[in-house]
Amino acid sequence: MGVVSIFQASWFLAFFINTFLISIAQKLPLLTTAGWVHAGALGTILLGCLGWHGWFVVVIYLFLGSLVTRLGMARKKLEGLAEARGGKRGPENLWGSAGTGAILAICIKAGIGEQSLLLIGFATSFAAKLADTFGSEIGKRWGGKAYLITSFRRVPPGTDGAISLEGTLASTLGSLVMTMVMVASSLVPLGQESVLVFLIGLLSTLLESVLGAVAQGKFRWLTNEVVNFVQTSVAAILAITISNFLF
Repeated sequence: MGVVSIFQASWFLAFFINTFLISIAQKLPLLTTAGWVHAGALGTILLGCLGWHGWFVVVIYLFLGSLVTRLGMARKKLEGLAEARGGKRGPENLWGSAGTGAILAICIKAGIGEQSLLLIGFATSFAAKLADTFGSEIGKRWGGKAYLITSFRRVPPGTDGAISLEGTLASTLGSLVMTMVMVASSLVPLGQESVLVFLIGLLSTLLESVLGAVAQGKFRWLTNEVVNFVQTSVAAILAITISNFLF
């Protein structure tokens, strides 16, 4: 069997495995029907490019993100702060959150750039997004006083660009948990690299808040999903750039 045939076989296997697993998992109230189809495409990319480690960490990310979204759902619905579709994620949510990671995974498979740096960027993109999800969902439900990040004016919880103590602590937890998942999966070494992933993942939530306060709502195309993609991309680029100079 030639090299091309082996390559094609590995991608077919990745597609088959993801199709089979999603046919079982789609009964869970995590994604919409279209969301599950796109999750299959994302899973195929990750398994084909990074193997089981890269695939599994994103499954954990999706599970934790969906779980925290559903916390206090009844109360968030009453206050008009709940995510649409009962917290189920659609294709736009999936790629807004994981698009950066998927691009980096493809670059790693294609040999574009240094693998260790790209893996740090990959890990940071998901640490940034889980930090944002934890902060947003927990802040909306259990946050006390919320302030607009650009002016520190008191605003209702859930306002675009709002931050709170509870939300910030939740973001810290989200970034830490995702960083530890990346370390446990051997995608990022424990040490300076993992500290960098954690810190940038946390700090990137401030960028998301600034974008929400300054621009979101003023431009129709600047949806939550676009903001998520910008946040994760900036976090990944920043982590790769700093790592290139320091490590």
